[in-house]
Amino acid sequence: MTVTEIEPCTKTKFKVYIDGTFAFVLYKGELSRYGIRKGGEVSEETVQKIRTEVILKRAKLRAMHLLEDMDRTEAALRDKLRQGLYPQDMIDMAIDYVKSFGYLNDARYAENFIRSRQGSKSRKEIQAALLQKGVPAELIGHALELCYEDSGEEEAVRSILRKKKFDPHSLEDREKQRIYAYLARKGFRYETVRQVIQNYEDDA
Repeated sequence: MTVTEIEPCTKTKFKVYIDGTFAFVLYKGELSRYGIRKGGEVSEETVQKIRTEVILKRAKLRAMHLLEDMDRTEAALRDKLRQGLYPQDMIDMAIDYVKSFGYLNDARYAENFIRSRQGSKSRKEIQAALLQKGVPAELIGHALELCYEDSGEEEAVRSILRKKKFDPHSLEDREKQRIYAYLARKGFRYETVRQVIQNYEDDA
C-alpha cells in the first residue's frame, strides 16, 4: 500500500490518501509516529492500527463532545462527523457507541422538541421542522401522538393572538380574515382557529 498524497487541511492536520483513495486525517505528529510520508509504503496492519487506535477513538470522542454541547438528531450528528472527514464506517461505529449510552435518541429528541414548541407552533410547522432535522417520519408521528392533545393546538393559536394583541372588538372583518389566513399558512386547522377566536370574543 502506497501513500499517494498528503494534503494539508490546516497547519496541523493532513488528509492522507492511500493508493489514490482518501483514507483518514492525521495530525502532524501522528504522521511521524506511524511513518506516513508521501510516496512511502504502509502496511495493512499499520493502517488498521491507525483506524482503530486513532481515528475511531477520535470519532467517538468527537461525537460525545458534540452531544454534550447540545442535543442533536442522529442525522445532524452524522453530518457534523462527515464535516470532520471521518470515514463512513468510523462514523457508523461512533454513532453506535453514543447510542449504547443512550446519549443519542431521535424519539426523545422529537418529544422534547415538540413540548418546547407546542404552545406557539402548529403541528405542521413542528413536523416540517423535525423532518428538516432528519428525524424519521414514523418517530415524529408517534411523538406528536404522545405530546399533542387538541388543547395544544388551541393554546398555540391563543399564544399567537396574544402576541399580535388581538382584540376581536376593534378589528374589522377584513383584518380578522387576514388573521385567519395567517394562521392557516402556519398550518393551523380552520376549525381550531374558529373555535379559539369565537371563545376569545366570548371571553373578551
